[in-house]
Amino acid sequence: MSLPPRSRLRAQHASLPPSAAPEGTRRRILETALQLFASKGFHDTSIRDLAAVLELRPSALYAHFPSKDHVLAELVRIGHEALHEVLRTALLDAGSEPAEQVRALVRAHTRAHAEHPQLALVVNEEFYALTPELAAPAQALREQSAALLMEVIERGVSKGRFAPPHPLVAARAIAAMGVRLPYWYEPGGALDIDTLADAHAELALRMLGVPSRKK
Repeated sequence: MSLPPRSRLRAQHASLPPSAAPEGTRRRILETALQLFASKGFHDTSIRDLAAVLELRPSALYAHFPSKDHVLAELVRIGHEALHEVLRTALLDAGSEPAEQVRALVRAHTRAHAEHPQLALVVNEEFYALTPELAAPAQALREQSAALLMEVIERGVSKGRFAPPHPLVAARAIAAMGVRLPYWYEPGGALDIDTLADAHAELALRMLGVPSRKK
C-alpha cells in the first residue's frame, strides 16, 4: 500500500515541544529542518536548502551543528524525549489499575502524534537514516517508552485483566495507531484530538480483551 505524499504536511506549521530548545538561532534551525525533512525528506534536503530558507550562510549552520545528520539526530532525540516524558507522566497520574494505565498511555501517545505530526513523521521515518552512534540516545528512549506499555500489559495479563492472543503483538499494534496519525489525521477537522484519543484508547483495550465501556 502506497503512503500519502509528504507534501500534505507542508501546509502545516512545524512545531517543536516548548522544552525542545530555547528561542534563538538553534531553535530556528531545528524548526526549519523539521519542516523541510517532513515535506521533502531527509535525503532530499541539503544544507544549502536549509541555509537558504533561514537566510544564513551554510557555514553559519556549522557553528550550531557539525552536519545535517546531527540536526536530524537532535530532532529525533527531541521527539523521543518529549514522547517518553508525556507517557511517563500519564502513567504516574493513572493510578494502579492496568486498564486505566493503558488508557492513559494511549491517550498521551495519540495526543503527542496528533499535535506534532511533522515531528512524529520525521522521528519515525528518518530514524534509520542515522548511524547507530547518532541514533543511540533516541534508541534508548524508544526502548524505555515501549517498555512502559509492555510492562502494563504484562501486569494486566498476570492479574487476569487482559487476555490478548499475543501480548507483544498487541503492544506493537497499539503503538502503531499513533505512529500512523501523520498520514491521515487533520488537526482542526471534524474529529477533535480528545475524541480521537478516546477512540484509540478504547480500541487498545479491546485488543487486550477488555469489554467496551457501557454508555
